[in-house]
Amino acid sequence: MNPLPPAIFLMGPTASGKTGVAVELVQRLPVELISVDSALVYRDMNIGTAKPDAATLARAPHHLIDIIDPTEAYSAAAFRHDALRLMADITARGKIPLLVGGTMLYFKALREGLSELPQADPEVRAALDAEIAEHGIERLHAELAKVDAETAARLAPADTQRIQRAMEIYRLTGQPMSALLKQQTRHELPYDITSIALVPSERSVLHQRIAVRFQQMLKDGLIDELRDLRDKYPLHPDMTSMRCVGYRQAWQYMDGEINEGQLMETGIAATRQLAKRQLTWLRSMPDNIEIDCLSDDLFHRVSDALRAVTG
Repeated sequence: MNPLPPAIFLMGPTASGKTGVAVELVQRLPVELISVDSALVYRDMNIGTAKPDAATLARAPHHLIDIIDPTEAYSAAAFRHDALRLMADITARGKIPLLVGGTMLYFKALREGLSELPQADPEVRAALDAEIAEHGIERLHAELAKVDAETAARLAPADTQRIQRAMEIYRLTGQPMSALLKQQTRHELPYDITSIALVPSERSVLHQRIAVRFQQMLKDGLIDELRDLRDKYPLHPDMTSMRCVGYRQAWQYMDGEINEGQLMETGIAATRQLAKRQLTWLRSMPDNIEIDCLSDDLFHRVSDALRAVTG
């Protein structure tokens, strides 16, 4: 049997230093980068997504950055399709795919495949929209709890998009989404994967990094960037792009819902919550090589972990 071609996953929470390590790896190893980030796919969303700047991208080109407008949607299924195609192309060029990012759902979808959930149905979606408009999302969440308690328990009562999708699936299939997800067929990824997880030895230091980075985003013009986005595209706050951490809070600030101090406070808090979710995902993933992202010799530790893969 021919051995499987190698691939590298470089994962970690926000502000863990993934991009810096990845850029250095490109300079020294036969790798090509594939971004695994649900926010970096959007054009013109640069500051709030901490997108690598033009000079960095010139040194280390990333696939799957700037591929859609903020008005468009991009799913885990679309990512899996695009990533598999790119990985095959990179391998055919004699290089190693290096997938780097913090969208853990994308990593999971790539590694395990996706469940066969029904496509959105315009009629059912319209009926649900009308119910939400008349009675509020809390009532729909209560209805979901009766038919799919497991899904309802993990969704916030105000998470309109996900509650609506779960109810849509139930009304289309007569089965709870949680049950359908458990019927997922596993699709083994045809690569020999080395998974590196950058995790902080001290959560408080990561929190400090997050606070400094969000403050810098505001200084760099996050509000002006969002203003330009709203002028250029027909956006509304429920779009997936505008629910990204930072943009959601900036939108609330621009609409007068929160003041400047609250913008800072809620933006940092939301980013910390994102990092917490990312770390929870990482701990549930098998076979990760964990490396302290706060280490002074982070790049060398990652290089050592990859020595067997890259020679």
